[in-house]
Amino acid sequence: MSRKTGKPSYVRQAEQARARRVPVAATIAAVLLAALVAGLVGYVVGRPDATTRAIDDIKAQEAKRDLDQIRDLTAVARRSQEALTTLLGAFDTAVDGTKPVDAATVRSWQQTVRQLVAAHADSPSGTTATNVARGGFRGAVADFQVAVDIYAEAVAAPAADRAALTQIAGRARTAAATAWSVAAAQLDQINVDAGLGHQHVYLQTEQGSGAFTADGEEEGHTGG
Repeated sequence: MSRKTGKPSYVRQAEQARARRVPVAATIAAVLLAALVAGLVGYVVGRPDATTRAIDDIKAQEAKRDLDQIRDLTAVARRSQEALTTLLGAFDTAVDGTKPVDAATVRSWQQTVRQLVAAHADSPSGTTATNVARGGFRGAVADFQVAVDIYAEAVAAPAADRAALTQIAGRARTAAATAWSVAAAQLDQINVDAGLGHQHVYLQTEQGSGAFTADGEEEGHTGG
């Protein structure tokens, strides 16, 4: 009877190598599967849901709307500044007596301020900061209208009452310009905050009147 022999050593070594590779491969597969599952879970958990996306869309729409409103308000304020600069130059010399005007000129001033009041009457809803600037300009042009109307009364009044009414008109003009300066400062700030740079629509005001003045930054400069 022949003697039984075991497997050759090279066969046993191959089998042992395969046995070692199987657990390693299984471990690698398990790690890859766990990473894939973790990634999918992270994506599902981190992905914005419908509500979050809707809120983000609304915020983006509001930001664009406010940017458009700031641009529109700045354009209206700048046109108003130009009109008021011309009007107030003549108004101030009339009030201080250095260059009196006739009734026809005063009526033209009244027409100008009525147009400005109409230009600032539109009040679309915006952010609080934009609404503050818009309301400030609207109140200021209404105050300028009062100042011009008082001066119109002064021109038409008896000589004995003219000086007192003229003085009141001058004070009303100063108050209106101060109110305008507050709105102008707010407009400047919201333009900077919106990335549009400094926008200056200040009016000429008297020293010591309490009115705000331009900050010295260059027009359109986005810093400071």
